[in-house]
Amino acid sequence: MDTNDWSPRTLAVAAGRPEGPGEPLNVPIVAASTFDAGADRAYSRENGTPTWEALETAIGALEGGHATAFASGIATLSAVVDTLAVGAKVCVPTFSYAGSRGLLAHAHRTGRLVVTELAPDDTDAWVAAADADLLWLESPTNPTLDVIDIETIAAAANGLVAVDNTFATPLGQRPLELGADIVVHSATKLIGGHSDLLLGLTIAADEGVAKDLRDARTRMGATPGALEAWLALRGLRTLPVRLAEQTRTAALLAARLLDHPAITRVRYPGSGTMIAFELPDAETADKVIGSLRLIRAATSLGGVESLVERRAWLAGDAHVPAGLVRFSVGLEDPEDLWTDLASALG
Repeated sequence: MDTNDWSPRTLAVAAGRPEGPGEPLNVPIVAASTFDAGADRAYSRENGTPTWEALETAIGALEGGHATAFASGIATLSAVVDTLAVGAKVCVPTFSYAGSRGLLAHAHRTGRLVVTELAPDDTDAWVAAADADLLWLESPTNPTLDVIDIETIAAAANGLVAVDNTFATPLGQRPLELGADIVVHSATKLIGGHSDLLLGLTIAADEGVAKDLRDARTRMGATPGALEAWLALRGLRTLPVRLAEQTRTAALLAARLLDHPAITRVRYPGSGTMIAFELPDAETADKVIGSLRLIRAATSLGGVESLVERRAWLAGDAHVPAGLVRFSVGLEDPEDLWTDLASALG
């Protein structure tokens, strides 16, 4: 069967595996920086390793483009910025990952870029900014879970359109099919799925753009570790079943939170593993978080364990509603999670 006919669930399991008699079913951890001379591969920073390449093949098949693995999620934005000329115009959502906005804000302050923040749901403003050199989109946004109209914005854009697809994953959304030029992931999150690695991924629709990003990785030295790449690929194999189960639980909990009298607002886009719910103020939110026993308070997301965080405490997210709690739904029994939430909410 042609792999183009395989479903995303099958691709997540099958793409990037070694082939041929005597080959291992799973690519091994290739812990090598230097290779014997005489072939295309000489030095891992420039030519990659079989472990990186297997991960890149698999995620590239899922997103429908040319993938490159990086040392972290934020390294993917650094690589995209590295391809832009000094003074390039960049737009970023007002509510989006604080690390991305922080990196772009630094580039703006130092004169490297001209950065403008736009409201995630103001599609007209994004279309009006079509002449920007880079439209950096994130959908759903972190932590407010706004959904951006990628297709409309990409159709209007004259420059690059990059989409952070970390929350949706390639199983929930394929931005390249919507007209984006680049997709990025923090594989640290749902793709890895076990809170035990740092890794980023870019997937480009155009092979030339992919080469530019790969060259940027080489210049920056932002290469992934052998173990991290192997762990991310192993996590990807189970992403379909994890995502399906966590999404079912998230939808159930979002509906119950919506009916709870202590909650002032629930943000849930209808699918995915992330919920944001709002309490009247920071003091109330901190008290609820401190009362949880099963759900852990931590800053990351996308793992098998459920995590919460009041995002406004971060300097980069001070503009987020003070009582907003970001909730990453894990694989625990949904009734146990609800019992914990209901008890903490009172």
